[in-house]
Amino acid sequence: MNLSEKTRKIRAVILDVDGVLTDGRIGYFGASEELKFFHVKDGHALKLLRRAGFRVGILSGRSSEANRRRAEELGMDFLYQGEKDKNAAFTRILAEQDLEPSECLYVGDDVVDIPVMRRAGIGVAVADAVPEVISAADWRTAAAGGQGAVYETAVWLLKETAKWDQVMARYLR
Repeated sequence: MNLSEKTRKIRAVILDVDGVLTDGRIGYFGASEELKFFHVKDGHALKLLRRAGFRVGILSGRSSEANRRRAEELGMDFLYQGEKDKNAAFTRILAEQDLEPSECLYVGDDVVDIPVMRRAGIGVAVADAVPEVISAADWRTAAAGGQGAVYETAVWLLKETAKWDQVMARYLR
């Protein structure tokens, strides 16, 4: 099955956080408050995906209040964090969200993402992903993690599934 055929099956977009939704840097303010930077275009793209009928969520190996707040702010459908075994967590996501692996697009950047990328219908590597992830991916962004890679992925998926015009109509009337 070619990539275009695979996109027609996608119902959910699952994202790693550090290195995908952020540039991977983590800072601390004070003794324990974690500081992360999320790209505003990535956030808007996730809202566009939801408007087009896709489910959107996070699968992160780290737990963070910043992740929770960002997921809530964007109205994400699910948040799985602190998941040291992402493959096992992916199995839970499939069961709890009533999805098949082929219906999921997963975006990752590091070797811990490879098992999920291989099972998902489409695996996407951000531009600055490690070489092993790039090799495992079906598609690669031109943008780095935290620098619009999620926006780029969303636009590509919306155009491939012929939903771009639908979500853009409210802006181009």
